[in-house]
Amino acid sequence: MRDLAGGFGYLLAGQRWVLRHGRWLGFGLLPGLVSLVLYVGALIGLGYGADDLTAWATPFADGWSAPWLGLFRGFLTALLYALGLFAAVITFTAVTLLVGQPFYESLSEQVDRSEGGEVPESGLTLWQELWISARDSLKILGKVLLYGILLFGLGFVPVVGQTVVPAVGFCVSGYFLTQELTSVALMRRRVGLSEQLVLLRSRRMLALGFGVPLVLAFLVPFVAVFLMPGAVAGATLMARDLVGADEDAAEDAGRDADGDTNPGTGRGNGAGPYGGDNRRDRGPRAGETPAGSFGPPPASS
Repeated sequence: MRDLAGGFGYLLAGQRWVLRHGRWLGFGLLPGLVSLVLYVGALIGLGYGADDLTAWATPFADGWSAPWLGLFRGFLTALLYALGLFAAVITFTAVTLLVGQPFYESLSEQVDRSEGGEVPESGLTLWQELWISARDSLKILGKVLLYGILLFGLGFVPVVGQTVVPAVGFCVSGYFLTQELTSVALMRRRVGLSEQLVLLRSRRMLALGFGVPLVLAFLVPFVAVFLMPGAVAGATLMARDLVGADEDAAEDAGRDADGDTNPGTGRGNGAGPYGGDNRRDRGPRAGETPAGSFGPPPASS
């Protein structure tokens, strides 16, 4: 329960951060507005065409008598639209992050800078980051679709399909939504997709505490757009602590294995999961402005 509350705390902390830095809030709203227009159009189209799609997919029921035909196809239509909303919640974040990669990258860097310490850089070009982000999002989308198909099938089970399945669906959505959002900060720390999933699996309840309330909030029209900047900020704060805890554990494991520490550093001699002395190349120090950084327009006087 502590991790559930902790995940929700990161979400609130991110929203507070962007409210204190209003210039970055406005800056981070732009990609969400673009994505919102695209998704509203797609969901409206699904709403108009869901009945026809259900009728086309169930020709065997054409001869059924009333009210069974209406109830059966009505249930399938509602389930189809629910599946569309489920997919929209997951893919909205991925598409918005892809559209707004330079925006959210700069926002995440600013969160790191404001929290002190080193500000990591991936060392990749913008196009490389876009390619990796798109590739990883497709992999995650594949996993989500597998879960979605399974949950769609379980939706036909009486009672369970109307109670347990929706709850599990929200948890699946929240978990992968957290992965998408933390990937912005983790990719800059050179943490690949497989390592990201390992980190989140080790703190599932933390990921759910962050992602599930966000999924529920995203069901309210337009809320997703206004929460996205704070969600990226909160995910960056979470990523900082997840990576820090992971490195501390690796250092402790090195000390336990060797029985001593590196002279003058206090670090374990054993190499951690990222190689070397358990440190990543974190890029420029706090307060430095990386060359070519993409930031918001200067504040007006």
